[in-house]
Amino acid sequence: MSDRPVLRRCVACRQLLDRRQLWRVIRDHQDGVRLDEGMGRSAYLCREENCLEEATRRKRLQKALRCQVPETVLAVLKQRLNQSVGESAEAD
Repeated sequence: MSDRPVLRRCVACRQLLDRRQLWRVIRDHQDGVRLDEGMGRSAYLCREENCLEEATRRKRLQKALRCQVPETVLAVLKQRLNQSVGESAEAD
């Protein structure tokens, strides 16, 4: 078995990255839009404020998933972003 990274493209900046570096947003056939786990159509997003803003402003997640993305999902992503910024600031 090879250890090659599985690459995915950010819907906002279009950069190709290892999927472990990205947030996964899934359109689940039962539960609507979910984060990180489940089966269904997926879109990937960098863990960067610029990418989250761009994806929100241009509705990139909605286009990639072909459905409406609830504000609650975007709020959770923003909260995660704020937590990761806080953690990196503490590390400095």
